[in-house]
Amino acid sequence: MISLEKFKELVLEGIPTEIPAKKAYDKNINHAPIRKDILTKEEKQLAIKNALRYFPKHQHAELAKDFADELKTYGRIYMYRYRPDYEIKARNINEFPHQSKQAAAIMLMIFNNLDNAVAQHPHELITYGGNGAVFQNWAQFRLTLKYLAEMTDEQTLVMYSGHPMGLYPSHKDAPRVVVTNGMVIPNYSKPDDWERFNALGVSQYGQMTAGSYMYIGPQGIVHGTTITVLNACRKIAKNANEGTEGKLFVTSGLGGMSGAQPKAGNIAGVVSITAEINPKAAYKRHEQGWVDEVIEDTDKAIDTALEWKAKKQPHSIAYLGNIVDLWERMVERDIKVDIGSDQTSLHNPWAGGYYPVGLSYEEANEMMAEKPELFKEKVHQSLVRQIAAINKLSDNGMYFFDYGNAFLLESSRAGADVMKADGLTFKYPSYVQDIMGPMCFDYGFGPFRWVCTSNKPEDLDKTDKIAEKVLLKLAEEAPEEITQQMKDNIRWIQQAKENKLVVGSQARILYADALGRIKIAEAFNEAIKSGEITAPVVLGRDHHDVSGTDSPFRETSNIYDGSQFTADMAIHNVIGDSFRGATWVSIHNGGGVGWGEVINGGFGMLLDGSDDADRRLKMMLHWDVNNGISRRSWARNEGAIFAIKRAMEENPNLKVTLPELVDDNIVKGLF
Repeated sequence: MISLEKFKELVLEGIPTEIPAKKAYDKNINHAPIRKDILTKEEKQLAIKNALRYFPKHQHAELAKDFADELKTYGRIYMYRYRPDYEIKARNINEFPHQSKQAAAIMLMIFNNLDNAVAQHPHELITYGGNGAVFQNWAQFRLTLKYLAEMTDEQTLVMYSGHPMGLYPSHKDAPRVVVTNGMVIPNYSKPDDWERFNALGVSQYGQMTAGSYMYIGPQGIVHGTTITVLNACRKIAKNANEGTEGKLFVTSGLGGMSGAQPKAGNIAGVVSITAEINPKAAYKRHEQGWVDEVIEDTDKAIDTALEWKAKKQPHSIAYLGNIVDLWERMVERDIKVDIGSDQTSLHNPWAGGYYPVGLSYEEANEMMAEKPELFKEKVHQSLVRQIAAINKLSDNGMYFFDYGNAFLLESSRAGADVMKADGLTFKYPSYVQDIMGPMCFDYGFGPFRWVCTSNKPEDLDKTDKIAEKVLLKLAEEAPEEITQQMKDNIRWIQQAKENKLVVGSQARILYADALGRIKIAEAFNEAIKSGEITAPVVLGRDHHDVSGTDSPFRETSNIYDGSQFTADMAIHNVIGDSFRGATWVSIHNGGGVGWGEVINGGFGMLLDGSDDADRRLKMMLHWDVNNGISRRSWARNEGAIFAIKRAMEENPNLKVTLPELVDDNIVKGLF
């Protein structure tokens, strides 16, 4: 057990002056798959030279051999021997050595992202999604912490894809950290480009909240998944009084964010089966209480689900096996599935994001590293079979939606029967296109979140009560258009504690609009000032939000004016947040649907009870939401037009260009 003083000493040390002893490869940890051998001989030599830049010359000969072994064995240079001996987990903010409280908060968030109980592949510095990295190697981790511990509120730390470029003079209202991840020239943004650049140690895939230090465990997506499942049930309901009881939801993926699915299913009141091929991931979620039971036999999993369906009681099953086997067996048995989806990481199909049918977990891992082209063929064949089974179940009444992980996109590339007759659009909607976009994002509702830096559960309880009180008051005057959203979110926050959502830091997620976020943040800041909450609170959000992400197959899939392939919104958002008071900001290429398919950004903001924090939160949160509503309004989205008009009425300084709606008959026949 390392003492607190020793811990602080090790953080301040940065990269050790002496080379640490090699560490044993811990087989009890869920490790990243071996990456493909993609570099030429000359590029491999360059990768070693790049890695050695962090170390003095007299250590190069020894470390060069070590790093070369890692590159040969794992396809990456992680610098395992530099992984610290202390436990990496969220701590009380005051346990981190610091000159700046804002910097200490960022250290807390980084530690949470790499907690063994939170991260998908913690020893490879990957938080979720198979490749969503916080850093590329452990030297970057150590050097970043040293900079954060030493910096003041008159400096800004600049992060290039996990690499701490350095501390630069700035001012107290500037961000303490500015992060970029994977920002490559657009013509070099294909999956193999990521493999090459990441192996060279010059870029990384930050996913969304992995590389921006804002991941809060699977809770981060539970709320959104709950809302999605609830509204999917409402879409297929025969009448307004029909509930979720007895409905069967079938999906796949329990690794990172997808681990939220069974918990969300229980909260929504449905019976769910979630397929997962990785035993460590499935049993980890069961141990954490996020899934009720793990079943390894296909028919038993189906039979158990049908028993709970007949009882009309919520229950979640992790099926330890391949999702294609499950879908095909359901077709053979003519099972009535109410709702279907998929959340395997198909943004990363060739490096552990998807495991094809017919191969064991171990066989697939071996093939993807040693025979990547054959593995790609197997993935394509598997997707064709998966879509064929889904089509048959959908013909029998199942409502299927893409959960924004590039499932339909990759299936189309595999040649699966997933396109409509026009050959341009998918047979099935994205969940954002059908549910989250028109019902939440257009009205400004998105995944607002906060973390109590005291790391005390009682502080989180206080924030829950404060947020509930704020929402109940706002609901009294809320317009009819957002009544259902308010009801769902009040119910969520009232049940949050009993649903046992916390994994890692004392954090909470809550879908709220701009007014809700501002009022909740104001109340938190006042409670910190009075001492009711014992330490500062970090505010943030998922990048998967109203304004933070331009992604044509997910976040902006309900944009129909042709601009869904543009990224002005996400870029403007991070720039606007940075000069309106964010504590840190980030902008990423990739996340959710894949490298080269999306631009997304996020922020973190520390509330410390000060007047400065009150000023910043009002400015930044207002922009952070209304930027996206403005863009959605200009795309002629009805809900967004309503929401931005309401925002302009509330704040006379807001003046947004509104669209004039065009009668279709005016343009028909012109060409």
